[in-house]
Amino acid sequence: MKIRILAAADVKAALPMPKAIEAMKQAYVQFSTGRSTVPLRTHVQTEKGVSLLMPAYLHDSQNLGVKIISIYEDNPKQNLPTISATVMVLDPETGFPLALMDGSSLTAIRTGAGGGAAADVLARKDAKNVALFGAGVQARTQLQAVLAVRKIEEVSIIDHFEESAKRLADEVATWPNAPEVVLGRTPREAVQVADIVLTATTSPTPLFDGNDLKPGTHITGIGTFTPDKREVDEVAVGRARIVVDSCEACLEEAGDIIIPNASIDAELGEILNGDKPGRENDEQITFFKSVGIAVQDTMAAALVFAAAKEQGLGTEVDLS
Repeated sequence: MKIRILAAADVKAALPMPKAIEAMKQAYVQFSTGRSTVPLRTHVQTEKGVSLLMPAYLHDSQNLGVKIISIYEDNPKQNLPTISATVMVLDPETGFPLALMDGSSLTAIRTGAGGGAAADVLARKDAKNVALFGAGVQARTQLQAVLAVRKIEEVSIIDHFEESAKRLADEVATWPNAPEVVLGRTPREAVQVADIVLTATTSPTPLFDGNDLKPGTHITGIGTFTPDKREVDEVAVGRARIVVDSCEACLEEAGDIIIPNASIDAELGEILNGDKPGRENDEQITFFKSVGIAVQDTMAAALVFAAAKEQGLGTEVDLS
């Protein structure tokens, strides 16, 4: 029995953003129409940290997999990252493992692609200006995904660490069809001109004043995933049509939704499937809140494995 081992570079090479966005659309539809099996996240606590197991099976595309995320706060003392992730692809016919791959790069791509799928459905077709809060890995893939679905001309990057914002700005300048990047704007200045607002930070409190949003703005929030933290304030939430990846998960984990006791209008999969409307007019403000669901990882990992076989990526190991 052979299993393919895929490093972060292999994952990135195998899953370009446009392909990932279309895959996330399929995953969201199968999730919201009940054509997937997604058990609750399992927590395994040790003396030093916790590991989370996130399995999923997508019935239509027949993808089976599991992601394992470990959070160990003392790891930096050993020059190791606090969070590590691994994803395994399983054969739905036999249950045998087919591939084991880096989960951190996969998570970044699939999360960005989820935001890209939402922007493709909910942002105005003529959206040209982005306000990006955050300058880390997740912010980078959120921006890449939006650039894949809209002709963006200008991006304002706002980050607590100026050097991080500068590094991302320098990187963006090297991308194909790169938009103009603006640094130094205040949150208010950036939001007032934005057609799309992206939040990908660890901030426990709102990043901007919802009163500053102009009509027709789309917001994607992916940074917070605990009930006591939020990146988007109650004013913005109150002005917006609220779309989520999972109603159940967001009502348990998303402080952006829980703190203001907001009403969810739709899951993204319901809109993609045609069961509920998306953007209803050019003046409507929309807000996509995502905490991440296991079908995203399983669908993305299956695509990575298929592409890796075609391109000869990774290393095959015989376990027998």
